[in-house]
Amino acid sequence: MPTLVLFGGGGDLALRMLLPSLYFLEHDDLLPEGLKVIAAARSEESRDAYLAGVREWVQPRAEADGQWSAKAFDRLTKRIDYLAMDATDPDSLTALRDKAGTEDLTYFLAVSPSLYAPIVNALKAIGMTGGKTRIVLEKPVGRDLKTFREIDQAVAAAFTEDRVFRIDHYLGKETVQNLMALRFANVIFEPLWNNLSIDHVQITVGETTGVGDRWPYYDEYGALRDMLQNHMLQLLCLVAMEPPSDMDPDSVRNEKVKVLRSLRPITKAAAKKVTVRGQYTPGTVEDQAVKGYEQERGQASDTDTFVALRADIDNWRWAGVPFFMRTGKRMPDKRTEIVIQFKPVPHSIFDGDGRGDIVANRMVIALQPDEDVSLSVMNKAPGLDAKMR
Repeated sequence: MPTLVLFGGGGDLALRMLLPSLYFLEHDDLLPEGLKVIAAARSEESRDAYLAGVREWVQPRAEADGQWSAKAFDRLTKRIDYLAMDATDPDSLTALRDKAGTEDLTYFLAVSPSLYAPIVNALKAIGMTGGKTRIVLEKPVGRDLKTFREIDQAVAAAFTEDRVFRIDHYLGKETVQNLMALRFANVIFEPLWNNLSIDHVQITVGETTGVGDRWPYYDEYGALRDMLQNHMLQLLCLVAMEPPSDMDPDSVRNEKVKVLRSLRPITKAAAKKVTVRGQYTPGTVEDQAVKGYEQERGQASDTDTFVALRADIDNWRWAGVPFFMRTGKRMPDKRTEIVIQFKPVPHSIFDGDGRGDIVANRMVIALQPDEDVSLSVMNKAPGLDAKMR
């Protein structure tokens, strides 16, 4: 019987993202037959109390999408059990082993990355990492290169590589997945997708929300580590990568790695010129007064909640094309988009005669709140003259 063990089952990621996703899969009859879900967390609470909390997150989300079904939620709850434990303690994990066994398990670590290695080591110590057991690691995998290597070594000692899934949930968005089709299933774009036709690329992830309950985690990582070095770099890779030989995961990954290796390192001297860090202060968002970052916790901090930078890819396709990336909390509107700004025409035959300015073409790939792809082109306005619009 397949079992999904959700470490951090009472945390933000589990309640806001994972459990609603499980509900939607249940609603559409897409969950594997017999799947059990064990939510593990430190909080000492009953199963009924935990499920009541899950419903408070799932129901409004499902109702907003017109997909709420009490019967579907009831089916989901019958799959879920709750265990209060310290997942870094092998002795505490024995209760999980007694309930779940050691076969056909998938661990999802919806916890702080600082707990990844201790949890993996504890699971290995009591023999719960063998066979077909799999593990899922959410971004960010570590705070820096040193902590990444520590986590990677712990995971490699317990799981074979084919049983390790390092995921970035941004890649599950429909429009993000469509980037591959847009680029490699349409012959009209590939001849233009280079430094001969493209002036620059902008990647923006703006959020109107503040940090809220995520303050302890966020203050350790900040916008650069929380968003830019994972979500946004993945988007950059999808825009900039060469066509893979096929859609095999290894083939796609190899092309992404080539892009990452071509990124120009930002030196300490260059950082002041090509990067900006900021932090939101008290103000107004959507006509509502909001606290500043430090006021949310009542604690001083120099953690960045906004970051922008210029990235340069030093290869034949992209040399000279800047990639401008920006992300932040408490922005004026919630918007995630990729803008491909093409170069202007080399010579305009319409300039200087009052017929309107020629504006360079632009492709906007919107990811949220709405998913859309639009291409701006010039055309003649209706009328007797040749005015352009």
